[in-house]
Amino acid sequence: MAILLSLSVSPHPPSPNSSIPNTPSLSTANPKTTTLSTRRPLILKFSSLLVVSFAPLQYPLAHSSAESSSPAKPSLSGIVNTKSWFQFFGDGFSIRVPPEFEDIMEPEDFNSGLSLYGDKVKPKTFAARFVSSNGSEVVSVIIRPTNQLKITFLEAQDITDLGSLKEAAKIFVPGGATLYSARTIKIKEDEGFRTYYFYEFGRYDQHVALFTAVNSGKAIIAGAAAPESKWEDDGVKLRSAAISMTVL
Repeated sequence: MAILLSLSVSPHPPSPNSSIPNTPSLSTANPKTTTLSTRRPLILKFSSLLVVSFAPLQYPLAHSSAESSSPAKPSLSGIVNTKSWFQFFGDGFSIRVPPEFEDIMEPEDFNSGLSLYGDKVKPKTFAARFVSSNGSEVVSVIIRPTNQLKITFLEAQDITDLGSLKEAAKIFVPGGATLYSARTIKIKEDEGFRTYYFYEFGRYDQHVALFTAVNSGKAIIAGAAAPESKWEDDGVKLRSAAISMTVL
C-alpha cells in the first residue's frame, strides 16, 4: 500500500510529458483584501499536501537514496534554526511554522471526526495546515492509524514497526517520484530515543520534504511542499519546517 501525496486537483496524475500550466499571480493592489475563499483553489491545485489516497504502488521510484547502490548525498545539512518561529501544538505533536505562513484550517476541519447521533465519523484530513503568503508553499500534518498504512495485527509503537527506511519508502513516497534523500533520525526523549524517517523527493513539478514518526499506533506525518522552481530559494526553510515536527 502506498500513501500518495495529492499534488493536483486532477483525479488522475498528468502525463510526465504534459506541460504544467503557469501559476496565476496572487499579487493585488491591496493584498489585505485577498480572501481565503479566492485563494483556496490555487492552494489545492499546487500543494494540497498529504491528502491521502491508499492505492497499490503503480510505478517504481525513479531513484532512491534508501535503496540505490549509489545513493544520493543526504540534504539534511540544509536546515536552519527554527526556535524563533511560531510553535503550533496539535493532537500529540508540535511543529514550527515559517514566518508569514498563514493557518488555513477552517471550522469544518476542526469539527471533522466528531460523530453526532451515531452518524458515521468523517476522518479529519489535516491535523494542521499552513500556507505561504502567495499560496504556492504548504506545510501540513496528517495523522493516520498505522494499520491503515500497513496490514498488521499489532499496534505499531515505533516507525521501524512499519519496516526499514527502504521498506517504508513504499508507504510514504508516491510512485513515479524521484527520491533525492532518505534518512533515519533518532531524537532523544525522556525515556530514550524516538526514531523518525525523513524523505525528500520530487514528483512532476512539486518538491516535497516529509518527516514522520509513530506514537501509540498512529503515524504523524509532517510535509512541506512547493513548486520545484521555488525550492532553490525556499527549500531550506520548508525542509526545516518539516523536520521541526516533534511527537509529544
